[in-house]
Amino acid sequence: MTTRITFGDLPQAVRAAVERRTGPITRTETVSSGFNSEIAALVHTSTGDTCFIKGLPADHKRVWTQQREADVNPFLSGIAPALLWQLVDSGWVLLCFESLNGHHADYSPGSCDLPRVANLLSRLADVSCPVEGLKLVEERLKAYVTDPGDVNYFSGASLVHTDLNNENVIVTDSRAYLVDWAWASRGAAWLDAAYWVVWLIAAGGHDPRGAELWAGSIPVWRTAPSPGVDAFSRATAHLWEEIAGSDPDPWTARNLAAARTWAAYRQGLRD
Repeated sequence: MTTRITFGDLPQAVRAAVERRTGPITRTETVSSGFNSEIAALVHTSTGDTCFIKGLPADHKRVWTQQREADVNPFLSGIAPALLWQLVDSGWVLLCFESLNGHHADYSPGSCDLPRVANLLSRLADVSCPVEGLKLVEERLKAYVTDPGDVNYFSGASLVHTDLNNENVIVTDSRAYLVDWAWASRGAAWLDAAYWVVWLIAAGGHDPRGAELWAGSIPVWRTAPSPGVDAFSRATAHLWEEIAGSDPDPWTARNLAAARTWAAYRQGLRD
């Protein structure tokens, strides 16, 4: 987790470098959501334009996530906000994205946002993964599977977001977009629908059956082998057990409970 600072806390040289790209800045708004950046701000300029800037110190242990977001962005037209520019200056690495006029997705049952999120994940499932060097989902989850062979279900050539937190989904008047691609990986095309199931339970209050019905509205979900979904549900529960154990708070406890609920539901289907 990172410590959030304001745009005004950045070194003056960095702020000046930003302004050379944006034009005169009239005001900034710190964005509180997200854990992967120390600076996350909406920047308003004298021309009336607004952009979103996020970044990390160049010596931060996770600064590589900034480059990952920059690398995948060209392949995500209409799925993620466009990257406008990248800046490395005075010990900081910043990314500037187009600003979206929308709201964080509401995952609750009956929400008008759910069909748009399902459409978003349907479009994402068609995106292959041309970027080299991304982590493989099977590598990320190998420590959490029950049977080492289970990881084979997760391999694939698709670009997978892996963090379907509703705060990472921005819904506008026309469609939904996915932001914060810090943990983008390569894997099976159905995996983001599976990640969504856990978040529908955790953040939306769905029961497992209802959450899977929404996943089923994404065509690629039909390609997911049932044993693979079972294996993923178990691995996800084990992953959240580790996260909640090292970072115990209501947020991680909620997600752990959701993951365990889904894994138990999948076990019940097999029994």
